[in-house]
Amino acid sequence: MRLLFGLLFLLSSLVHAGGYDSAVIFQNAAVTGPSYHSAGSVVAPSELELDANKLPARAERFVSPPNSLRLAWTSAFGGDWRATIKVASQYGHRFRFTGDTLVLNCYSEEGLSLDEAPRLYLRSAKGGSPTVSLLLKQKELPAKKWTQVELPLVGVRGIFGGTADSEFDLANLEAIELVQGLDDGKPHVLWIDDVRLLTAEQLRDHEAPAAPQGLAATGRDRHVDLIWRPNTEPDLLGYRLYRAEEGAKYTPIISRPGLYQRAVDFVGGKSPEFSYRITAVDVTGNESKPSNVVSAATRPHSDEELLSMVQEGCFRYYWEAHNNPSGMALEILPGDEQLVALGASGFGIGALVVGAERGFAPREQIAERLLQILKFLQRADRFHGVWPHFLHGETGHVTPLFGKYDNGSDLVETAFLMQGLLIARQYFDRDNPAEREIRERITKLWREVEWDWHRREPDSPVLYWHWSPEHAWKISHPLIGWNETMIIYLLAIASPTHGVPAEMFHTGFAGTDERAINYRRNWSRTTVGDHYVNGQTFAGHKIDVGCGNGGELFFNQFSFHGFDPRGKRDPYTNYARNNRNIALVSRAYAIDNPRNRVGYGPDCWGFSAGVNNGGGRPLPRDDNGTICSSAALGVFPFTPDESMAALKHFYRELGPKVWGVYGFHDGFNETEQWFDEVYMGLNQAQIVVMIENHRTGLPWKCFMANPEVAPMLKAIGFVMDVGGDR
Repeated sequence: MRLLFGLLFLLSSLVHAGGYDSAVIFQNAAVTGPSYHSAGSVVAPSELELDANKLPARAERFVSPPNSLRLAWTSAFGGDWRATIKVASQYGHRFRFTGDTLVLNCYSEEGLSLDEAPRLYLRSAKGGSPTVSLLLKQKELPAKKWTQVELPLVGVRGIFGGTADSEFDLANLEAIELVQGLDDGKPHVLWIDDVRLLTAEQLRDHEAPAAPQGLAATGRDRHVDLIWRPNTEPDLLGYRLYRAEEGAKYTPIISRPGLYQRAVDFVGGKSPEFSYRITAVDVTGNESKPSNVVSAATRPHSDEELLSMVQEGCFRYYWEAHNNPSGMALEILPGDEQLVALGASGFGIGALVVGAERGFAPREQIAERLLQILKFLQRADRFHGVWPHFLHGETGHVTPLFGKYDNGSDLVETAFLMQGLLIARQYFDRDNPAEREIRERITKLWREVEWDWHRREPDSPVLYWHWSPEHAWKISHPLIGWNETMIIYLLAIASPTHGVPAEMFHTGFAGTDERAINYRRNWSRTTVGDHYVNGQTFAGHKIDVGCGNGGELFFNQFSFHGFDPRGKRDPYTNYARNNRNIALVSRAYAIDNPRNRVGYGPDCWGFSAGVNNGGGRPLPRDDNGTICSSAALGVFPFTPDESMAALKHFYRELGPKVWGVYGFHDGFNETEQWFDEVYMGLNQAQIVVMIENHRTGLPWKCFMANPEVAPMLKAIGFVMDVGGDR
């Protein structure tokens, strides 16, 4: 166990491999079946094999495991076909390519001549390249062997040239398209894998990386966790994992980008013992010698063990996934390694507390990380004590990601951060230098936040979200509930130095003046609940507070990491009961499934803000088929049975499609076959913290123990409500 902790600590600064981000167009599809980041179209009498209008990814052949793309076509006179391989980009992250030669690994059973080959076109945001034959340089593709096809792109003007200069921008390549060539009328099949943009220098490199070191394996309920020490070669592409059973031959099963030093292998419950080894691969395709060999077997987990496993997996996002001096949570992964998010970091601090308590990493090391974060926060940009939404992880300067007016303070993100810090202030209570310093630094930061500045005017009945040193109150976004902003009012009223009147909870968050009513109507597009109180029943569940049928489930999570709503009520509702009912309405929508989305049901539910969602509300207009993993799991204290059923379904039924090295992916869409491995800092912590609030209530106990909390709740008008949580 001590060895594993040491290995975790070595990996606590994520190593980003620049080779992958600057070279890879396609390596693997997330799952076999329709490749999400592709598209296809065909005009008869030509033919093109498609799966849900996308190129099929298959596991029969590959260079990098576990799959490759299958291109099957017939080019007929008068017809046409087009197959597009898109660059996989996510929110906050964009590849910037540095190569000048397109490289594809191709396989054909029959071989392929120049006349039979498809033509190829590259598309960027600024325009497209000329269209040339895929085999312009190779002339032919030999049969029955994987061949690296190379196509130099600098200066390529096609066979006949053109009438104008192209604005094609290779660095910002968005897609490559394979299109019909000569109409030979014959069926062809071409397998395509490892599509990259390389430089001439890289193509001349034949030196393999060093063998990875320190491979370790741990058997879980349905999967094996694998971890190793990172390679440091600047041209590292990633790693290739091999598995063998009972002395059999090692077969390649998984490819991992160099960004990660972890892998998960789903092998089923109570498996035989498997042996593993890994290799490192550079951008040119040179493969290292194998690592040491390790073995592990899965075993069935109890419910409590499953909960710990899920918490630990999501905890790793905040412990390992950063590569800058801040120590704070990245906004998204894959993503900009310098884009740190204040709110996500606040939630992540709650996750670090849980990790310390459960021994996911040593308490002393987590205390050191928290001190790193606190020192960074003290030197980072602040405006009247309030941090911006995003900071640059190295410089600490504001990053106005959402536009030039968003270059100042963000009261909402600051409140999410402060909620986590106040949890930590009570948890790290030992009488040693590190924990004393943690408490002192948090108290100083807490006292310096000028909540009252965000009233904008001394007698304002409402708080405002943003302020800019250059643009002042240009955004002028009032903080009006029901939504995720309850915690802002709770903390602003509780502040010992820059507090606001308790009445503002009622005039601001729960306000019923014309501005508040119009605000709610604007975002919800309904009059139901536009006066804060609701009173309507949906699917048998009464919503006391909230617009329409309650909204996104992050409303029921973000303010409740620390604020324990159980056993108390204000003049409007018992928020534990209200949160439960809103969650059950969200689940009922998935059961009803009015848009016939694939996978929805009593154990597969949860709509919230996240990557690839349609809007996050359990309404047909917002429903694009995406389930947000943290939605059902982040309301665990309010719907324990329903959330546990969802957890088991996600993990045991969907398995590797939705579970990765940092726990559950941000979301998934079975209708569109979207299963990208993407994690969002705002959401991974909902799972860690809210499961812990269900299990022991530790984050709730810590936050509520802060001496400023009880007087604040009394001033607002909260009273005991024994038995009113359901």
